[in-house]
Amino acid sequence: MRIAVVVLMAAALLALTRQSPRDPMPQVPRIMIWAWERPEKLDFINPREAGVAFLARTIIVRGGSVAVRPRLQPLVVALGTVMMAVVRIESENPQLSTRIAVEHAILDATELRGVGALQLDYDAKASERDFYRGLIQDLRRVLPASMPLSITALASWCERDDWISGLPVSEAVPMLFRMGAEPYRPGDELLAGKCRSSLGISTDEPLAEFPRGRRVYIFHPRSWSREELRAAIQEVRRWQ
Repeated sequence: MRIAVVVLMAAALLALTRQSPRDPMPQVPRIMIWAWERPEKLDFINPREAGVAFLARTIIVRGGSVAVRPRLQPLVVALGTVMMAVVRIESENPQLSTRIAVEHAILDATELRGVGALQLDYDAKASERDFYRGLIQDLRRVLPASMPLSITALASWCERDDWISGLPVSEAVPMLFRMGAEPYRPGDELLAGKCRSSLGISTDEPLAEFPRGRRVYIFHPRSWSREELRAAIQEVRRWQ
């Protein structure tokens, strides 16, 4: 009897780890369309069905220098669409002295028309984590409390190499594509708490299955067409 109780308790704990937590960003749609640096005409999206996370700018940090590349391609969305500004950071040996300049460039993106949320996209190497951690902490202190702060995350950050659980972010979006020798497999546990409410997928690397009940960000390697977007949303809704 005692063994049976232990087994049941273990099963219950496992079930809890697989559950998605309460949505940390209820004001953001459960389906978000990534609009990268290419012309995008997305005014056919139903704002009640999906939002748009658009690449607003790219920040390049090389040692002690910072360069900012703004979005150069047009983006058209329907009135009322929830807009999330995505800031991509590319770096090589970033110096702490550059952090204030990087913060200002990021904050400028939140002032763009219609932006209600911010997402950082930074594949920070182990040596860059202190820089990134300090950047996120500073941003959260100065951003309006009502503005969600999201980050993308390598899948390994959500599994065996969890260094992000203590970060003051609303969510971490595990990128389940472009993963090289370590593809996501159905049943893999994304254990880091920040990773349990969302995920990112790509239309050119379809998954047979992914964890249910999460916000899904959809990437497309080309400009979206109405037909391609509709098919992607239908597939995601089938799994949600």
